[in-house]
Amino acid sequence: MDITDRIAALDWPRIRADLDGQGWTTVPLLTPSECAALSALYGDDGGFRKQVIMQRHGYGRGDYKYFAYPLPDMVSALRTALYPPLARIANDWAAALRTGTRFPADHAAFLDRCHEAGQQRPTPLLLRYGEGDFNHLHQDLYGEHVFPLQAAFLLSRPGDDFIGGEFVLTEQRPRMQSRVDVVPLAQGDAVIFAVSQHPAQGARGVYRAVMRHGVSRLRSGHRFTLGVIFHDAA
Repeated sequence: MDITDRIAALDWPRIRADLDGQGWTTVPLLTPSECAALSALYGDDGGFRKQVIMQRHGYGRGDYKYFAYPLPDMVSALRTALYPPLARIANDWAAALRTGTRFPADHAAFLDRCHEAGQQRPTPLLLRYGEGDFNHLHQDLYGEHVFPLQAAFLLSRPGDDFIGGEFVLTEQRPRMQSRVDVVPLAQGDAVIFAVSQHPAQGARGVYRAVMRHGVSRLRSGHRFTLGVIFHDAA
């Protein structure tokens, strides 16, 4: 199946339950050959608009590159096909949190909203980690318009290509200590997670649970990740 059919065939009731319950979920999606092809793009600077060396900015250690428009076909297809089912969840979250935001049903319409507000730079990115590299806990917020869910795809093989480098999520609930999840991922798996917050049910009703994500220190090898963020940057 092509990527659009694979995304349509995912267990969306389970995905929805996970996202509502804990703010993240995982799905198997990319083939090993697709992962290799995406990782290989890192060596071609012509397809990117910017490279960031993390230690220069206090983000951690390692580097990443933001894709330029037009995006590679696979990256564009992932962004376009994942958005509609996630937008339905995002709208329910916005209603629960009473944000007053309503997300359009298709990604092109949401990008129009971003671009009209001056958020015109593409945000999908490839990240590269080597031995000793890591990524501090953070949130990917790039402007006024923020889509509340994003995805990260592990392109390398844990245990073979690298050791360590686990994807980490924290959730902060009001008046409680943070909960930490180390997300198990195989090559080609995506973790879909809240960009900054998600609604959580408490004894007194719904409240905002604040999420951050990062990557633990690599003990050896190299790790590539594709990040798919649905809002563009100012």
